[in-house]
Amino acid sequence: MELKYTRPFLSKLEDIFAESDFVLRYEKGNFKAGYCLLKDMKVAVVNKYYSLEGKINCLYDILRTIAVDESRLSDKNLRLYLEIRNQEKTP
Repeated sequence: MELKYTRPFLSKLEDIFAESDFVLRYEKGNFKAGYCLLKDMKVAVVNKYYSLEGKINCLYDILRTIAVDESRLSDKNLRLYLEIRNQEKTP
């Protein structure tokens, strides 16, 4: 899967979070990895000052590490989520 660094692709990744039980927040902070993941509270916090590319990379990395309840996702978002989970990141 080739990552697209566009606003519409960022919106697609955000839609997966919107349909899942994870809360996505953009906040300022000192994040060494660009994001902070609170798994017990199901909250993902991404540095709001990151560029579009940085935000997409963070959301992609988070989606590869968390388990999303697939039954809550629409068909379109489920396909994208499974594609993200099953493929290696391409530079």
